[in-house]
Order: sequence, then C-alpha cells, then structure tokens
Amino acid sequence: MGSGGCAEPPPRGIFAVDSSASGRLCGDPLMSVFSATSSRGRQGRTRAHLAPLVLGGVFAAGAVAVVAYLLWPTWGTVVGASAPDRLPVSVGGTLFNVPTAAIRMKIQRHSGPQERIDIDFLFPSLEVPGVPRHVTADAVEDATMQPIDRIFLSIAAHHDALAPELRVSTIYPRYLDQAATSPEDGLTMRMFRTETPYSSEDLFSATSPALTARCTRDAATPGMCLSERRVDGADLTFRFPRSWLSQWRDVAEAMDRLTVQLRGPKG
Repeated sequence: MGSGGCAEPPPRGIFAVDSSASGRLCGDPLMSVFSATSSRGRQGRTRAHLAPLVLGGVFAAGAVAVVAYLLWPTWGTVVGASAPDRLPVSVGGTLFNVPTAAIRMKIQRHSGPQERIDIDFLFPSLEVPGVPRHVTADAVEDATMQPIDRIFLSIAAHHDALAPELRVSTIYPRYLDQAATSPEDGLTMRMFRTETPYSSEDLFSATSPALTARCTRDAATPGMCLSERRVDGADLTFRFPRSWLSQWRDVAEAMDRLTVQLRGPKG
C-alpha cells in the first residue's frame, strides 16, 4: 500500500525505472487537475441547459399576467380620471367617437384602428351605463331575472360582405312565410319558415321611422332582436329585447340618434 492509501500497481517494466513510472498513476497531480476541470465543465453545461428554461418561465409568467389583467372583472372600478370622455376609433377605415365608459371590453379601450368594438347604452336615456355590480353565485340563485335595460351595439369592419339592406331584400325573402301580420301600429311581422336557417325567428319592418329587425321568439329565455345598418366601411349591429317592439318607434329613433352621435359632427 502507498502512503496515500491507494495500492501501487505491480511492476510491469523490464527495468525498475519503468515500474516506478507506472506508479505515478496513483495520486498524480496531473490527474487531479484533469478531474477538477471535467467537473467544472459539467457544471457549466448544466447551467447552459437551465438558462433557456428559466427565461421561458419568465416570459410565460409575463404573458399570463397580461392576459389576466385584460380579462379581470372590472366590478367596483371606474375608468381612470385621466382617461378622455371619448375615444376616436377607426373601424373599417370609418371614424367613430366612442364614449370611453360605454366600451364593454377593457382590451378595446384605446384609440386608433380596431377590427371591432362592443359598446352599450341605457335605454331610453342612451346614457353610459354605470359600473357593473358584482353578482355572486348565491345572489344569482336567490334573485329573479332582471329585465334588460340597455341597448347593445357592435361595430365591425365588413370587408365588402353583403350589405344588410341587400340581405333583407334578396336573402330573407327566400325563407319568409308569405303571410304578414301587424302586431303594432305601423309595424309588420313575417315569420321565417321552419327548416330554414332562420327558423324560430321573425322579421319585423316599418317605414316611418325606418326599422328592420330579425328577432328570436320567446322561449326559455326572452327573445332578442338584431338590427343592422352599414356606415361606410363598418357594419353597426344593434341588439335589444323583443319586448321593446311594443315601443318600436322609440327604439328606431334611439338607434338613429346613436348612429349620429357616434359619427360626430364630421361623420
């Protein structure tokens, strides 16, 4: 046994000097340096593999934080005091002046070009709605269904799709029943036939003031109406409860007023 605790290899050389040279394998300083260098190399390679994983985790956490901020409910919050009352928004190359507080989605609350924007107004005042109230699951179970008190409006670029008025004059007649009724003074209703793309819906129309609306029928949920119009490069889609047709003139005038207000004096 050597003094370092490792066994010396048996002599292999013909001469003693050859055998002593082979004994240098145990406890050789050169081997110690080589072992230390190899260990440091393995540690460096481990760090190099971990770096992309750490960076990926940081970017993923940042993306989640951004999405959570944009989709987080806004109960009890108001539009910042520094935010303007109205935002100039371009949809389909058409400029609209939109009340900031009327925009329903936080991600759409910015000026400039947008593909679509969703807003709503109280009816019949057409004022901007207040902050939505936080409703819990228990409150939903205990509360009765509240009537809808606002008119919803979506403004979207049409990209040269068929205009709403052409759809009414060329597409809808193929699926409408020939019989027409007048549920209200000056308002005409025609039913869509069953087994058509618009089954369970009715088409309402009037001329003074002008109104065209496609409405679902009351069932498990109250019927809703959809009324469209085109303004330059954008289509405006209004949605409101079917029950409002009992005051259809007020509804038609409200949609006309909103169209003018959103376009502004230069529209």
